[in-house]
Amino acid sequence: MPARASQKSKTDAPRAWQRMLSGRRLDLLDPSPVDIEIEDIAHGLARVARWNGQTRGDLPFNVAQHSLIVEEFCVLLKPGWPAKWKLAALLHDAPEFVIGDMISPFKAQLGGQYKTIEKRLAQAVHLRFSLPADLPETVEKTIKRADRASAYFEATQLAGFEPAEAHRFFGAPRGLAPITLTALSAIEAQEQYLSRFAALMRATEG
Repeated sequence: MPARASQKSKTDAPRAWQRMLSGRRLDLLDPSPVDIEIEDIAHGLARVARWNGQTRGDLPFNVAQHSLIVEEFCVLLKPGWPAKWKLAALLHDAPEFVIGDMISPFKAQLGGQYKTIEKRLAQAVHLRFSLPADLPETVEKTIKRADRASAYFEATQLAGFEPAEAHRFFGAPRGLAPITLTALSAIEAQEQYLSRFAALMRATEG
C-alpha cells in the first residue's frame, strides 16, 4: 500500500518544465545547459514587458531591448572589456525568458526560493554559452551599475517616475550620458538581440 501511494505521488508531481518553441523542455528546478537555445531566449525576452507593462506608449518596453541597453552601457563604462563579459551583460536577464520579469518589490516578498530558481537558470545559461557559472564580483557590479542606469532612464521616461523618486530607488546614472528611449516591437528587439549575440559570440571565439 505505501509503495502504491509513493508511485502515485511521483506520477502526479506538478510539471516543472516548460516547452520551448525550439522543442526543448527546460526543467525550471534543475535546468540543463543543453536545453537552452539563444533563439528561445531572444524570443521570450522580446515578449516580456518591463515594469509589468506599466509604461507609456503603444508598445511595451521589453526585456530584450533593456538587455541591449545594459550591454551598451557596460561597453561605455568599461572600454576594452573582454567580449565574454559583454556577452554576460547581454544575457544578464536571460532567466526571464521562462520566469518573466517580476518587479523588485514582488521579488523581495517571494524571498529565497525565487532567487534560487533564478540563479540556477542564470548558471545554466552561462555554461551553455561558455561563460563561468558564477561571474566575477567585479563583472557583476559593472552589470548591476548599468542595469540600474537603464532602470533610471526607463523609470523617468516611460514608467511615470519623477526624477527625485527614480534617484532614490535606482541612483543617478554616473559616467553615462542620458539616452532617449523609444520602445521597439518584439520582432525588432528579438532581431537586434540575436544580431548582437552573434557578434559577441564571434568575438569570444576569435
